[in-house]
Amino acid sequence: MSSVIESKVPAVTLLFWLIKIAATTLGETGGDTLSMTLDLGYLLSTAVFLALLIALVVAQVRARRFHPLLYWATIIASTTAGTTLADFADRSLGIGYLGGSLLLAAWVFISLVTWYRTEGTIAVATVNSPRVEAFYWTTITCSQTLGTALGDWAADSGLGYGGGALLFGALLALLAAAYFFTRSSRVGLFWAAFILTRPLGATVGDFFDKAPAQGGLGVSRPLATAVLAVLVVACVLCFRQKAATAAHGSRPAS
Repeated sequence: MSSVIESKVPAVTLLFWLIKIAATTLGETGGDTLSMTLDLGYLLSTAVFLALLIALVVAQVRARRFHPLLYWATIIASTTAGTTLADFADRSLGIGYLGGSLLLAAWVFISLVTWYRTEGTIAVATVNSPRVEAFYWTTITCSQTLGTALGDWAADSGLGYGGGALLFGALLALLAAAYFFTRSSRVGLFWAAFILTRPLGATVGDFFDKAPAQGGLGVSRPLATAVLAVLVVACVLCFRQKAATAAHGSRPAS
């Protein structure tokens, strides 16, 4: 009789995706609040968010089980760090949106391949040891940074923030259809959706807080950030989330 091993990350449910989209939108408005509204700049803001992210990842690794508030705080830290890091690379270093997107896509690919070659799977149900958690949070942070660059690239290419949000929303709908109506790899679909929720959040966040002259609604960044933070915390506290699980000795589909 096989025992069940609990992961230290949540099971992938509709609630997971709703909170993820809200958290990534929060990451965009929160990152812009520090770097632009408070005028700390991209480099200093990135240093602040990376320090917070490292502290939270350490706490996550040291935790013995899945803690929803700790997990989502770490996700938010990764997405705010991803926002300012991508902006620093694309704008301050002059790499550009396309160059930044290609570079970051390579980082995500390398992270996933290294993880797979080391562990034999990249399924989130196996995230229950320090080594696997290191792969998981590295991939998460790279994908959050990639998502910011992709969102900016799409918006800057002529789609605008609203058009970019519609594009990434449509792509996510296609992934959902593939999940329900095909036998495509569940793990592959998860990581594709995880990456695409970030540019969706980036374009939605920019649509809300950019000035009307730039195609946005001109909502205050700090206000949007506060509202989204309350929404995420409320969802985490009000709705129960279970940890992802895997049978001991089994290898989840990869």
